[in-house]
Amino acid sequence: MTDRFLPYSRQLITDADVDAVIDALKSPVISQGSRLEQFESAFAAAAGAPFAVGFSSGTAALHAMCVAAGIGPGDEVILPAMTFASTANAVLYTGGKPVFVDIDPSSVCIDSGRAEQAVTDSTRAILAVDFAGHPADYPRLRRIAAERDLLLLSDGAHSPGATISGSRPSELADMVAFSFNPVKNLTSAEGGMVVGVDLDREEVLRQFRTHGMTRVAERLLEEPHGDWYYEQQFLGFNYKLSELHAALGLSQLARLHEHTETRRRLATVYHDALAGLPVECPAPKAGVESAWHLYVIRVEPSVRRDLFDFLRARSIGVQVHYLPVPMHPYYRGWGYTMQGLDQARSYYESAISLPLHQAMSEEDVDRVVAAVRAFFE
Repeated sequence: MTDRFLPYSRQLITDADVDAVIDALKSPVISQGSRLEQFESAFAAAAGAPFAVGFSSGTAALHAMCVAAGIGPGDEVILPAMTFASTANAVLYTGGKPVFVDIDPSSVCIDSGRAEQAVTDSTRAILAVDFAGHPADYPRLRRIAAERDLLLLSDGAHSPGATISGSRPSELADMVAFSFNPVKNLTSAEGGMVVGVDLDREEVLRQFRTHGMTRVAERLLEEPHGDWYYEQQFLGFNYKLSELHAALGLSQLARLHEHTETRRRLATVYHDALAGLPVECPAPKAGVESAWHLYVIRVEPSVRRDLFDFLRARSIGVQVHYLPVPMHPYYRGWGYTMQGLDQARSYYESAISLPLHQAMSEEDVDRVVAAVRAFFE
């Protein structure tokens, strides 16, 4: 194994990013300062949303979004079985109940028809996931939510920069949670963001990330004792995003379009180069501009493991995204099964994520394709 390892995804850090973090580190305030405010404001503008609230991780953002949505014990939240476990975990953190439905096999996003069938009197929200950068069917989900008086939430960890029918997911959902993990289209090393439209929920989000505390005068429940006065009004968490993370995120945000265009270009190279091989390539639906967080091919289940091992042996960091959430032992312990989730199971058994990220070149794609071709030949 003399070839350099090519990961399925990784960050692309520039000198400008490094300088931004150094400047933040040299500043008098390295937590709860102006850089976070600038990052939130710029991200809200990029998302087309009235507000954005930063968090220490994508999971923290999901948790906070569920709290701000008012999800609590006895509330059901409908979501796809095919997602990273944090999407469902955030529902459990609030005492809510995840209700898993199957995926649309062409987009790997939540099947909106199945979601509509799963609505009960206990349903509080639909939580869509923009899988691999492909937006869920927000126009139809929005209609379902409106007709059934539900909130439409989104896990947009894979989709900054994506659109459907010319609209960004953050313009169609009530709230969207994003992740800035190093494998994403933009990174703050670790971090997350919630964007939304309801300003009352914005205040809940801001309090939730600081233990449920506030200094905002009009929100205080008692007369302040002095300028130092603040109140804890509910049980929150310490989910703040530091100035160092915000500085990196703000610097990266300036290149989000560039990163996304690189991924789109490389995805096209993959698609053309893999033609004629016994693999199924991802194809966004009409009207969709994917953010291409992942490039996932599907192969016959009987060869998936062998192809995976073959590529890994050649230092190509393929991955499988993801084990369907109901298949995890923890969720099986709650009584969840894969019954009625045939498309999610089929996808899992045949999927391999090939390397795709903004630090790659077309030569890297050629290397991956040559290895895939060598396996089948």
